[in-house]
Amino acid sequence: MAVDLDSFSSSSVDQQGMESDNLTVLQKHIMFFDRDNDGVIYPWETFQGFRAIGCGIFLSSMASLLINISLSRKTRPGKPFSFKFPVEVKNIHLAKHGSDSGVYDKRGRFVSSKFEEIFSKHALAHPDSLTSKELESFVKSNKEPKDYRGWMAGYVEWKILYMLCKDKNGLLHKDVIRNAFDGSLFERMARERSIKETK
Repeated sequence: MAVDLDSFSSSSVDQQGMESDNLTVLQKHIMFFDRDNDGVIYPWETFQGFRAIGCGIFLSSMASLLINISLSRKTRPGKPFSFKFPVEVKNIHLAKHGSDSGVYDKRGRFVSSKFEEIFSKHALAHPDSLTSKELESFVKSNKEPKDYRGWMAGYVEWKILYMLCKDKNGLLHKDVIRNAFDGSLFERMARERSIKETK
C-alpha cells in the first residue's frame, strides 16, 4: 500500500475532551484504535482499526486477539480481569514490551535521539529509509537476552509496518516511521483507503 508522505496531523480527542497535544506520543500511537474515543480499546475496535488501514481479515483478527489479550491486564492495574480484554489508553506505557527501539521512554514520551539512531546506525543504503535487510538488522539489534515475547512483539510490529508501508522500491521511509510512532500514519492510511473504495 503506497503512503502519501505529505504532512498531516492527528486531531484525536480522548474521553475528557483533552486535545491530542496533551497525550504522550505512545498514547497518540494507539488512539486511532480507540474507535469511539472513550479511552478504552476493545478487541473489536482493534480489529476495525487494522481493517481500516488495509489489513486482511485474518491478520486483523489475530492482531486484535493477541494485542488486547497481552496488553489488557497491564493497562488496568488493580482492576478485575475482564473477558472483554479492554486496553486503557492512559496506561499504555505500563504495557511497553522489552527488546524495543527505546523511541518511547518509560512514560511513553518520544525520544528524538533514539529515533535518529535508527537511521544513523542502520540506514546504510539510503540515509532516510530502511531496506528489508536493514530493518531486520535493526530489530535484531534491539533483542534482549531471553526476552522472547518482547523480541517477537517487536519483530511482528515492524514487519507489519514494512509490509503495509514500503514504497515500490522496498524502502520504508523515515517520515512514515515517524508518523507511525505518533499514530498520524494510521489516520492517513485509513483516509486514503476510504477514498480508493469510494472511487
